[in-house]
Amino acid sequence: MTFDFAPFVLSGRVYGSLLNHRTALVAVESVAHKPPYNGLPRAPVLFIKPRNTLSVSGSPIEVPAGLQELEVAAMLGLVIGITACRVSEARAHEYIAGYTLVNDVSVPQPNYYRPSVRYKARDGFCPMGPRVAARDSIGVPDALTLRTFIDGSLAQEASMSQLVRPIARLLADVTEFMTLAPGDVLAVAAAAPAPRIRAGQTVSIEGDGLGTLANPVVAGSE
Repeated sequence: MTFDFAPFVLSGRVYGSLLNHRTALVAVESVAHKPPYNGLPRAPVLFIKPRNTLSVSGSPIEVPAGLQELEVAAMLGLVIGITACRVSEARAHEYIAGYTLVNDVSVPQPNYYRPSVRYKARDGFCPMGPRVAARDSIGVPDALTLRTFIDGSLAQEASMSQLVRPIARLLADVTEFMTLAPGDVLAVAAAAPAPRIRAGQTVSIEGDGLGTLANPVVAGSE
């Protein structure tokens, strides 16, 4: 994916944040205080979407053979503009070049703290786009609302105002222990419950100023 401002192209490295939307935190609260977790997370819970998962709007999402459905999570992608290492919360937005939509597709699973690679890193399990909106074109990203539609019907509406760690705080906390490079994407705000999709359907994610990320769902081959 290319766009009209630095860093001009995505790096191919996409990191996601789990349990950072209050609805998601509430969904696991009943089990979070039991072993092996013994409490709610005190730091960002991250996962990685490797290059093989990346796709664009219009590309099909395959439901692997033997499965009936998949989960989708509408997320706001922060596209890093300059090298971000130990950034302060007050200046965090200076490190963001723009924003894009991310669809975190997963095989349904119960483990939120240690998501299995085989459930989240299948080919095509991370559509992004349809474009990157420049940072200054999105007035208050923490006030954005993402909407997920399945076959045109609203399946979920998630407000960034419900983030446990707002965008600046999350970026500061993540770059405290890892460096993000220009073109990297940090995806935030997976709300709960996650909508589910089946072969033959179309899933679309919308956000004001970000366009529509739409992908058909197809059955995978044996």
